[in-house]
Amino acid sequence: MSDTILLPASRRRFLRTTAALGAAVAGPGAALAASVTLPFENGERELVAFPQKRPLILLTSRPPQLETPFGVFNEGAITPNDAFFVRYHWSGLPTSIDGGSYRLRIAGLVKTPLELSLAELKQLAEPVDVVAVTQCSGNSRGFFAPRANGGQLGNGAMGNARWTGVPLKTVLEKAGIAANAVQVAFNGLETPPVGDGPDFQKALSVEHIMAGDVLLAWAMNGEDIPFLNGYPLRLIVPGYYGTYWVKHLSDITVLDKPFDGFWMSTGYRIPDNGSGFIEPGTPVGKTTPISRLNVRSFITSVQDGVQVKAGRDLALRGIAFDGGQGISEVTVSVDGGQTWQEARLGKDLGRFSFREWTMVMKAPRKGKHVLMVRAVNRIGQSQPMKALWNPMGYMRNVVETTRIQAV
Repeated sequence: MSDTILLPASRRRFLRTTAALGAAVAGPGAALAASVTLPFENGERELVAFPQKRPLILLTSRPPQLETPFGVFNEGAITPNDAFFVRYHWSGLPTSIDGGSYRLRIAGLVKTPLELSLAELKQLAEPVDVVAVTQCSGNSRGFFAPRANGGQLGNGAMGNARWTGVPLKTVLEKAGIAANAVQVAFNGLETPPVGDGPDFQKALSVEHIMAGDVLLAWAMNGEDIPFLNGYPLRLIVPGYYGTYWVKHLSDITVLDKPFDGFWMSTGYRIPDNGSGFIEPGTPVGKTTPISRLNVRSFITSVQDGVQVKAGRDLALRGIAFDGGQGISEVTVSVDGGQTWQEARLGKDLGRFSFREWTMVMKAPRKGKHVLMVRAVNRIGQSQPMKALWNPMGYMRNVVETTRIQAV
């Protein structure tokens, strides 16, 4: 029995209950490919294939939390749909979503409340594409020292895709957004399993939305968005952490004041000190909601601890990204940060996308070598040489280190 039934004629995607997702982990037919050991304490993980996914790194099965194996990021700037990471907050997922009967509701401070089918949404305006990274704000949390609260993720809770949809601005203009509107709240079909937890809802400012970058997307890399990534409609907030990218979007509500739901007023907040980081053991103080992605860069072509041939040039490659300014420079050090060489930037897929880079490391002599990569965006933002810390393990963006052994 399949956990996902896809009937193209009706565009129906049926996902059995989340208990069936659990069965996909342990039951007959589950694809237990192997396991991986992430380089931090208690980092051993199974690789498990959920519906519509290749084997991914399993953090939890209920709710589904799946991390992309890091080697995928060396295959190209676009992350394949079946390799894209999965993050839910609650195990109360919908038992079925029928693309034909699905409706998106727009209410609140609008002249004309709307209920739009997918077909109607697609007819509102010419579809637009944006290539954009979404990254869990807890990506790389497992590397924080001292240990930070939350799921101990490696570096794979991120992905880059081409999203197709219509600007949210267009939809709100059709509904007639009120002049005194301040924020817009978003709700999806993910719910607490027994109804006693805070519903997962997020909000954005009207000013942010009316700038035009925020999309309502129905396609990912030219196909329907996979169920576990938000089918049939996902909020796309380029340059912002994935917490805002609400999946299975069902309701949009325009408000005349800031939304005060748990996931904005209490959850996903960082120290309000300009950086979002503090020294371990110091009081957090005032906080602010997490927002834009920090600058990050990675070497993807060699793994930490790998052996390479001495006396042969070594082709290095990797990715870099930021919160939407765009990457202007990537430099690489092959001597532990003493000297830096400029890498060659790959094709520019847009300011919200991964930017690939390449560099040839001249033939390494025998022994140990420490490789480092650092990116700079178009307004001069970069990465710290020393990892910064906050108690929730958000926004890690240190200059990454890869150690190799030339033999």
